Amino acid sequence: MEEHDHLAHERNKAEFEVNDMKIVWAGSRQAFEVSNRMSRLVASDPVFEKSNRAVMTRKELFKNTLRKSVHAWKLINELPLSDEESLMLRSFMDQPGFMDLHWRMFVPAIKGQGTEEQKQKWLSLANKMQIIGCYAQTELGHGSNVQGLETTATFDPQTDQFIMHSPTQTSSKWWPGGLGKVSTHAVVYARLITNGKDHGVHGFIVQLRNLDDHSPLPGITIGDIGVKFGNGAYNSMDNGFLMFDKFCIPRDQMLMRLAKVTREGKYVPSDVPRQLMYGTMVSVRQTIVSNASIAMARAVCIATRYSAVRRQFGSQNGGIETQVIDYKTQQNRLFPLLASAYAFRFVGEWLKWLYTDVTQRLEASDFATLPEAHACTAGLKSMTTSATSDGIEECRKLCGGHGYLWCSGLPELFAVYVPACTYEGDNVVLQLQVARFLMKIVSQLGSGKAPAGTTAYMGRAKHLLQCHSSIRKAEDWLNPAMVLEAFEARALRMAVSCANNLSKFENQEQGFSELLADLVEAAIAHCQLIVVSKFIDKINGEIKGKGVKNQLKNLCYIYALHLIHKHLGDFLSTNTITSEQASLASQQLRSLYSQLRPNAIALVDAFDYTDHYLGSVLGRYDGNVYPKLFEEALKDPLNDSVVPDGYHEYIRPLIKQHLRSARL
Repeated sequence: MEEHDHLAHERNKAEFEVNDMKIVWAGSRQAFEVSNRMSRLVASDPVFEKSNRAVMTRKELFKNTLRKSVHAWKLINELPLSDEESLMLRSFMDQPGFMDLHWRMFVPAIKGQGTEEQKQKWLSLANKMQIIGCYAQTELGHGSNVQGLETTATFDPQTDQFIMHSPTQTSSKWWPGGLGKVSTHAVVYARLITNGKDHGVHGFIVQLRNLDDHSPLPGITIGDIGVKFGNGAYNSMDNGFLMFDKFCIPRDQMLMRLAKVTREGKYVPSDVPRQLMYGTMVSVRQTIVSNASIAMARAVCIATRYSAVRRQFGSQNGGIETQVIDYKTQQNRLFPLLASAYAFRFVGEWLKWLYTDVTQRLEASDFATLPEAHACTAGLKSMTTSATSDGIEECRKLCGGHGYLWCSGLPELFAVYVPACTYEGDNVVLQLQVARFLMKIVSQLGSGKAPAGTTAYMGRAKHLLQCHSSIRKAEDWLNPAMVLEAFEARALRMAVSCANNLSKFENQEQGFSELLADLVEAAIAHCQLIVVSKFIDKINGEIKGKGVKNQLKNLCYIYALHLIHKHLGDFLSTNTITSEQASLASQQLRSLYSQLRPNAIALVDAFDYTDHYLGSVLGRYDGNVYPKLFEEALKDPLNDSVVPDGYHEYIRPLIKQHLRSARL
């Protein structure tokens, strides 16, 4: 325990062993030890200092990011660090930069889409950072609609080259991270044209800059797209634009694992199934879901600690005021977010298993589970990132006025996180993909083909469409089977309702277009069921540690019952539960808040975040908030002088002016 720990009295209330929960949160003792070691390595290194980001100019911030990224790479090689440790180190560095895209997008794209020869050539350079890459897919005019990309790659058989060209302004590559100022190479997605025929979008490895002086190569126009939302935040990343003016690359720089172009210009698909590419997509989206739990946990940690420090009202006869965390209104807003952080963590763990399972099946040419895996990862990416973005903002409001200060850590966290709702698939578009999958499953219910995996519950359609919840008292809402049945019945009934409404249209696509809003809601209901079911699986599994399982049960039911409260219209309109049962759920929820209250600080301590990583005066481990707020205020450049610059030029003449009459 730290000296002058203002939250010590809160930590002493805990009804479980915090170190045991830290291991549960991390996933294993080994993962906890790696995370703990890397977070403290970063926190103790002055190069990774980040408290001054808000007052940096864009150029200073960008150069600072380059310094930190190169220093991290140096540590990775000198210590040396394993792949797992390297990933953790870059994560705790907590500053978006070019390495994120190099390792998470550029290298995996070559691994997944390149031939053995291409991987040997390009990965040997990329793995040593002798070239720096990015992933250039999104264009000014097209993001979600990848098939609508306009950049062309036309094969010229005379020179044995592809001619990369941006035929319109909207065909400019726009947004790729690392592209603006750093990347020497990119995997560029363009329309492949041979002998006048368009073969659709394919990937190409393209060198962008001279490796000696970093200048753009002739035929390439490239730069940064400008300042983005927030102070500091994602402005450390050089999101860029790119235009080609008939820029030529060798034929062998087309990524040719799935298809190739011969010397004569013949387009030849390979016998490698295109479905193999979905493995990478599952991996990327699984990472995004895991990152959602981390971002939510950071915000909740700050808001929970500050809610325990902050006192307001409730003083009796001049006595001490009430801790804000003891108000039921605060608990009703805060504790479901705490539960969400754990829920997203556990569904992220399950997605890791799903990725491993899908990968093994793909390698064995078994594509049976691929549609479900795609729908799961698309829907969960959408649901968790939307909930986390909203959750971070709610945590800011839970911290009152001080939450609006940059030094609270919450404004920058929100600004850094919120683009996750858009990148790797717009969240609404992704839920519509889930909805299409669900409509297909519903259409097959009478065919004898049993739904599997996360849609297995639809195989009990007859029961779920007719059943009535057997909840009789508040404690029944702690029965996992009853909770699960409520979520299953709601999800199925919403999906079947959409399918029935679709069947009324002669043109299915027109019907789909008309019912978009309902379809999105049905998809969200399905995804929430997945998260609830995986949380229930977790608490039903083997969990070590004194009191840990009880706390996880409380969190699980808080998550589930708050969803019922939030989406009560769905549950009532589908006749899944009655209004009386809804009242019982609210009653049980209040009881769960009271049970969680003494453990709240210990539950956020279990995230094991250093003060450096949290980057928040309000969320300090020791709770010493108010003196530190003053320290941060005095550091502001405006306080370098008592009399501000501009006083003599503007303020003094204003207050010394002589007017015939003064008017307000």
